[in-house]
Amino acid sequence: MIPIRKTLSTTDIHVSYLEWNKGKEPLLLLHGMADNALVWSSLGDYLASEYHIIAPDMRGHGESSKPEKDYTFESAIADLEALMDHLEWPQTHVISHSWTGKLAAIWARYNPKRLKSITLVDPIFIWKMPNLMKLTFPFLYKVLPFLKTMGPFASYEEAEEKIKQLSQFQDWSYLQQQVFQAGIEQKADGSWGSKFTIAARDGIFDAVIEVPGFINPIETPALFIQPERGVNRQDWQIKPYKTNLKNLIFKKVPGNHWPFLTKPEDFNQTVAEFLAEHK
Repeated sequence: MIPIRKTLSTTDIHVSYLEWNKGKEPLLLLHGMADNALVWSSLGDYLASEYHIIAPDMRGHGESSKPEKDYTFESAIADLEALMDHLEWPQTHVISHSWTGKLAAIWARYNPKRLKSITLVDPIFIWKMPNLMKLTFPFLYKVLPFLKTMGPFASYEEAEEKIKQLSQFQDWSYLQQQVFQAGIEQKADGSWGSKFTIAARDGIFDAVIEVPGFINPIETPALFIQPERGVNRQDWQIKPYKTNLKNLIFKKVPGNHWPFLTKPEDFNQTVAEFLAEHK
């Protein structure tokens, strides 16, 4: 099933999103930093017969607005709740990846009545970070694989060649090509680079440092998906989730930090089984 691209315009932002509108059960898919809604194409197709699926480009990403500031968790959650209100969804299931895994945990304590369940796919930065960590950001910006997509690249061909070496694109499947092409554009100076902006990168990292993911226990049904080659491999990384998510299921899947791009069949089945138990 081919999703339809739509846009919700609020007073201060345009939220572009993909919609698979065949089933009835609401399902919201949230991509990670520097990605875009197309990363969920395989999962959306897999679940479309049973769920009404929305996958937005988060602010600062893809086809959505790219403000120069205001990348707080509060603003991102407000965008998502405005989208839910537009769709007349009182509640939804949420699938979140990486940075938006922290967003989902924060949303579950801010406004739990809007969430039927949360799925956290290899989430990152769940703690409040020491301000000293800001000193490491220039290094992180150079080495984190999801930020190496930003460029600049002298040509489209150079961008494609370098991106194909990254862990999330190494198979260079049709799905991975689609995600890459949806996330890149030619800039005014003729170079090529990500649609994800530097302002969004800096704002999101600031919010991640300043806001803790957990303060109180969360009762929302939750699934933690741990890819075998993901970033959460040690017990100390997993402990905050097991401590604070009181209705948690933990599942390991093949693949790396992007299992929906590298091992979509196993990933899709794992998500479908969890959601079926929480309809």
